[in-house]
Amino acid sequence: MLLKRLLLFVSVPLVLAVGAEQTQSMSRSQLVSFVKSSVKMHYDDRQLAEYLRHVKLTERLDDDTTEQLQNLGAGPKTVAMLHTLRDSSEKLPNPPPPPPKPAASAAVQKPPPDSVEQARILGEARDYALNYTKELPNFLCLESVRRSIDKDLKDEPGNESWQGLDSFVARLSFNEQREDYKVVMQGGKAVNDLDIMKMGFATSQGEFGSMMREIFEPVSEARFDWDHWGKLRGHIVYVFRYDIDQAHSKWSIKWENDEPVIFAYRGTVFIDQETNKIVRITQEPYDMPSSYPVKTSETVLDYANQKIGEQDFLLPAKVVWTSRTIRYISKNDVDFRLYKKFGADTSIKFEEMNAPLSEDQLKEKK
Repeated sequence: MLLKRLLLFVSVPLVLAVGAEQTQSMSRSQLVSFVKSSVKMHYDDRQLAEYLRHVKLTERLDDDTTEQLQNLGAGPKTVAMLHTLRDSSEKLPNPPPPPPKPAASAAVQKPPPDSVEQARILGEARDYALNYTKELPNFLCLESVRRSIDKDLKDEPGNESWQGLDSFVARLSFNEQREDYKVVMQGGKAVNDLDIMKMGFATSQGEFGSMMREIFEPVSEARFDWDHWGKLRGHIVYVFRYDIDQAHSKWSIKWENDEPVIFAYRGTVFIDQETNKIVRITQEPYDMPSSYPVKTSETVLDYANQKIGEQDFLLPAKVVWTSRTIRYISKNDVDFRLYKKFGADTSIKFEEMNAPLSEDQLKEKK
């Protein structure tokens, strides 16, 4: 069951976890994306600059890009380090020019699949969802969580004024199709295997299979309808709407010390046209009583290819969960990174963490 908790929050300073020795290679676009994301999430200027001190650029950084990042809010220490990177990359090649924008794909413009084809697509997606965890190896990864709030309940969706609340990193182990989350860093300081469900405020679990499985399980009696053709991370996708009524739902919210409440929910599933694998899921509860403290909630889960050992697997890469309550609006930005084979001697080093999906990779292109 996907269980979401909303508890009273405890403010913890937001800091960036960095390695002291490891060098991280980045292209100019990766650097820009990383700094933009860090500024947006209000990372500490000093620690962001310290992280950049260990970055090695593969392309030339120019003055315009440095000025652009400064105008977006990069702090003085970060800007100083960007100037150092600019100077040290002076003899490196410029990035290749961006490819021309392709004309609208004929595949995206074509009519919806007929009813027989839609049934086939959903049937293959159902088989994939119900067998998803059985095909996964045992592994470890890091779950990086950044939590923000907006106390102005008058803000409209999409216009929130987010303030960084806290951050933590959990070690997630997936062993024999079971997930286990232990917090190993909180506020930039190492901690000893804290229970993620005791972190307070808003947390979630269930991204590794249970979310998609519960949509496609026969007992859920989900109703599917065609929505549109889409394009996500360079792939044409089928997008279907789904709806699960309360009687067949397992989706629940727990508010503070109250018992969990199960709600009807709906959303969309994005299915890759070539593989019929699920690459994005959205969820949103509905018919919530007006007296209930949580007013709205939305989850967007993105899957991307991740390498475990020598093999690629389609695994959770990004979750964004937003909710509006009677007290505040909250947002969790969650990245899953650094997947490794599970073993007794497997270790994960924070400085090896790979870059998250960029904003461009998360945009659907119709």
